[in-house]
Amino acid sequence: MVVTTIYVTRHGFRGNWTIDHQTGTYATTTPSPTGIPSDPPLAGYGVLQSQQLAAALSEIKDPPITRVYSSPFYRCLQTIQPFVERSGIKEIRVSNSEWYGLARWDHPSPAIPSRLHELFPAYSLAYKPSIVPSKSGESITDLHNRIAYALQYIIHHADAEDAAPRMSASQLLGTKGCDDGRGPRTAVLICSHAASMIAIGRVLTGTMPEDLWEDDFKTYTCGISKFERRNLKVPEGEGPTEKSGTFIAGRELGIPNVNWRNGRGLLGGWNCVMNGDCSHLDGGEERGWHFQGDEAFHSGEFIDKEGSEPQGDDRNEQKQIPKL
Repeated sequence: MVVTTIYVTRHGFRGNWTIDHQTGTYATTTPSPTGIPSDPPLAGYGVLQSQQLAAALSEIKDPPITRVYSSPFYRCLQTIQPFVERSGIKEIRVSNSEWYGLARWDHPSPAIPSRLHELFPAYSLAYKPSIVPSKSGESITDLHNRIAYALQYIIHHADAEDAAPRMSASQLLGTKGCDDGRGPRTAVLICSHAASMIAIGRVLTGTMPEDLWEDDFKTYTCGISKFERRNLKVPEGEGPTEKSGTFIAGRELGIPNVNWRNGRGLLGGWNCVMNGDCSHLDGGEERGWHFQGDEAFHSGEFIDKEGSEPQGDDRNEQKQIPKL
């Protein structure tokens, strides 16, 4: 088997928080099961969205979703939990965490793995992410580089797991085309945040716009994007990455380079065949987001309403903020 399809979704509506940009202090009126103010649970409406998302994902059979990857923040794990329970998938693997703009202070980290495993028994303690973001935030370019590094490992790792026992990942990825007669294909599902979802689309397809703020890949709450692999033949020099531990961005010098731009994409490239589809949601397309303005944090305080509980006309509002 080989991974030929990647589905990407965004967490559902969540609780609010505030942040003081001068001190980096987060506060919330919504209690978080993890005890982290910037890690709220889904709002009631978001729980409903997650159930509708699970129903839609459960209808996918060709190819079937065999692996689930999620940001380690509570709202993403909570969003994907109903599907995991329905599908019988035994574990949720951590990858593609939140994006925070550059700051003079440390951004909050997600809860420790043991706590997340208590809250979500399917959370895998054995699987280690290939990279985690810098606590001091990232530029938009660094975000894309991190996502590329993480996705390359996810695809390599899944391909190698599905390969025949005597077939190496490099042998598998060196074959031509997707119609190689090796039997069933598989799909993976990634649940993440709006900024990461945009970066995932750009990295997989190899399309980095000149204007980084271009509204290209849609990020509606609990929407579904679908990417299909163009070719299993990997360009020369793009062999499997040997991973020897988690790369800590900000502590180590630079993010390892992955060549995906100029239409190349990752590992033979991917085509976006579904962009933020929300036909399975009663509320349709809601809370779209795209990069806008300076990605760095400035002084002042704002209320982060992105992805929060809809109220009245607020259901149709698309709030643009520099952090997700």
